[in-house]
Amino acid sequence: MNPSLHTEVTSRLLRDYGFKQRRAGEKLEDGKCPACGKKTLWAFGDKPWVVRCNRLNHCGAEYHIKDLYADLFESWSDRYQPTPENPKASADAYMRDGRGFDLDKVRDWYTQESYYSHELKIGSATVRFSLGVGVYWERIIDQAHRFGSRKANFHGSYGGTWWQPPTLNTAAVDELWIVEGIFDAIALQHHGIAAVAALSCNNYPSKALAALQEQLAALDRAKPTLVWALDADKAGTRYAKKWLTRCRDEGWTACAALPKQAGGKKRDWNDLHQLGVMDVADIEEYRYLGDLMAAPSAAEKARLIYRRGSASQFAFDFESKLYWFKLDIEALNREAHAIREAHEDMTEAEIRDEAMLKAGVVVNIATCLPTALYYQANALTDESWYYFRVEFPHDTAPIKNTFTSSQVSSAGEFKKRLLAIAPGAFYTGTNGQLDAYLKDQMHRIKSVQTINFVGYSKEHECYVFPDVAVKAGKLYALNEEDFFDVGRLSIKTISGSTGLSLNTDFKEFRKEWLELLWRAFGAKGIVALAFWLGSLFAEQIRHGSGIKHKSFPFLELVGEPGAGKTTLIEFLWKLCGRRDYEGFDPSKASLSARARNFAQVANLPVVLIEGDRGENGAKVKGFDWNELKTAYNGRSTRATGVKNGGNETYEPPFRGAVVISQNAEVNADEAVLQRIVHLYFDRSGQSPDSVAAAKALEQMPEEDVSGFLLAAILKEQDILESFAERMPVYQDHLAKHPDVKHPRLVKNHAQIMAMVDCLGHVLPLPKDYRDAAVRQLTTMTVERQQAIGADHPMVQEFWELYDHIESAEEDHAVLNHARGDGGTIAISLRHFEQVANDRRLNLPPLTDLKRVLRTSRHRKFMELRVVNSAINARHNADYPHAPKRPTTVKCWVFEDRSGNKGA
Repeated sequence: MNPSLHTEVTSRLLRDYGFKQRRAGEKLEDGKCPACGKKTLWAFGDKPWVVRCNRLNHCGAEYHIKDLYADLFESWSDRYQPTPENPKASADAYMRDGRGFDLDKVRDWYTQESYYSHELKIGSATVRFSLGVGVYWERIIDQAHRFGSRKANFHGSYGGTWWQPPTLNTAAVDELWIVEGIFDAIALQHHGIAAVAALSCNNYPSKALAALQEQLAALDRAKPTLVWALDADKAGTRYAKKWLTRCRDEGWTACAALPKQAGGKKRDWNDLHQLGVMDVADIEEYRYLGDLMAAPSAAEKARLIYRRGSASQFAFDFESKLYWFKLDIEALNREAHAIREAHEDMTEAEIRDEAMLKAGVVVNIATCLPTALYYQANALTDESWYYFRVEFPHDTAPIKNTFTSSQVSSAGEFKKRLLAIAPGAFYTGTNGQLDAYLKDQMHRIKSVQTINFVGYSKEHECYVFPDVAVKAGKLYALNEEDFFDVGRLSIKTISGSTGLSLNTDFKEFRKEWLELLWRAFGAKGIVALAFWLGSLFAEQIRHGSGIKHKSFPFLELVGEPGAGKTTLIEFLWKLCGRRDYEGFDPSKASLSARARNFAQVANLPVVLIEGDRGENGAKVKGFDWNELKTAYNGRSTRATGVKNGGNETYEPPFRGAVVISQNAEVNADEAVLQRIVHLYFDRSGQSPDSVAAAKALEQMPEEDVSGFLLAAILKEQDILESFAERMPVYQDHLAKHPDVKHPRLVKNHAQIMAMVDCLGHVLPLPKDYRDAAVRQLTTMTVERQQAIGADHPMVQEFWELYDHIESAEEDHAVLNHARGDGGTIAISLRHFEQVANDRRLNLPPLTDLKRVLRTSRHRKFMELRVVNSAINARHNADYPHAPKRPTTVKCWVFEDRSGNKGA
């Protein structure tokens, strides 16, 4: 190991796992194992390539240093720059430290070159191997994840050929291993195994084999045994069987070998070389695994398993079906005796094999192959599952789903669950056979952490979506077992209700929609986009290290019908891969449904629509906006009891951002109004051009724009650094404004201003767009300051009508039922409505008034109570012969701060 790399790795291991250095640093011991949590982790101090847990029977976890600290093995050109003395220093370092090879053996086999992607406009150094004249293969060595699925590059045609080490004479070996990759062949060469690389599993090296056969014939040498040792994935095993049959038909002696897999991660021969598991016993096991893979029948596979382990009964799979083998010991002894007498020339091993075939019984116990992949649990709800893959012997794609603990502990329940998730899959075995089959699979089974929402997990510092994850600016695809391998973290989301579809092909990400957004909505559209960007980092803004603002504002989009609010929100959702969705109506949702909507996303908006109305004018209580107060600080909006017999409660924090879209402004306490960034839309600025731009946004496919979300979160560090830098600048700017007094308004609007600047990390934001958005936010801050000190427009209209009617009568009150000069105003809304109608004045609808009158500030609402009516008492005294009015009336009572007269 390079000295500088050794120093860096050792310091990190000591820091992260608490190792103690023993024997003058020759060994690292007593580290905390990330798998079992015990202080049993160890590594060699001079070459800490692999760290292992000493609890072999209970844990046995092992991690290669590349998996623990991937960042140290990515930018080779930065860490090891070429020099005139060594122009391939980067390639040498990659081969030595990244692949674990002895440079004295391989130094002259490769060159250092470069690769440039014209599509992505990025480049990298490469390690290049020649495959012939004008033909080569090269491995990208500088942050290969930037190139997506392309980690290597071929030039020229290699069909029918192979790569062989320059020092290997294939005509002089008795056995020749054929592997997939060049690094696999080099790894085997390090252990004295002659190996060549077919370069891909579907490339049969027919030309190379024909050339070798001609060479052997000229030398009059026997053909070597071919060992097909392709990767242990589905494609590798499929082609290994196919090529094994083909080469035998061509006259070659052939067998197979298979790299052993462990921990749910794919391992090739280079991985096993780096893990140090390539000694004689290991190679023997890999040959045995290859023999099992290539077995021609279930009986032959059972014979191989029995020969190696001598178990009298066991479960095994063959061609995606599950079988049970049972050996009758008495019959075995009887058959062995008979064979021994009939064939005196046979060895004991041969006699035993022959007798086993006659005395052993192989029974099919499942028409499919169920495999336990890993254990997953939800610690908050105390639920857990085993995640299975069910494969079929026909061409039907495998099915993956969960089994509960009760379903894997009973043959009957297992059979029911299997039939429910995999049509036609039938289990006919017993409880004992099921236990025996699953026991080995579930011993030290992998655990995968789960989250029950979609988006950013603060605890794991990782964005987790159904098909893609992002951590520390790196993109991770869902693996074949339906979880994400993110360094040392294995994680997945068990929530699938959001319907996000993210396009990971950034070449398809179009950016001309920004101009359309500007033409359609102007500066307000840019402000809404900046808030949407900020919502993708709401958790970090509220609680992240270095920021910790403890809050993120709400966005309110209100205005006239047809002003474009729905078009804008649906387009913003397209940026996150959500099609034909605006939000949900909280007034039509139950309390539990609202709580689930708030809990199912993180660092994504929760959009509340039409929460300002009842249904068809009926007396339906609208949504109480005061429920949102705790969401502002990322706290829970609802608590529920956990069904576990204890006193525990489940209070999921709010992890997203709130967007409110409706026609009327939010009617709530001042504390809620202070939390809102308010955008008002009307039709006054609409033009043919803006309408055309809005229609273009409506018709734009989400596949073309959903890259916005990924492009943003991949720039997480840059955006948060810019936000932390710019937000205080805008906060000082707004705090000095003479018309802005409230610090919460300053903070909220400054946060969105800073996010306007951060848009430049994702899109080419023109300066005039940015400046207009900042001016718009300044205006919004001033207007919000005025709004929180003023009454609702409907309340203002109510009091204007009241003052107008009362001022028409100088000697007595017309609407105020309060007696004396008690400093109160008591108003019967039905009476008010009648008086207004008599005078041909338009009073706002009583249903709407009742929702907003409680927020009256100019004349503060006190209570709703029965009042001894001064107006009715005067009427009864003035008109003794008229029908008497009731002496008491139910009234809305307000403080009288304006000197209005009572009775």
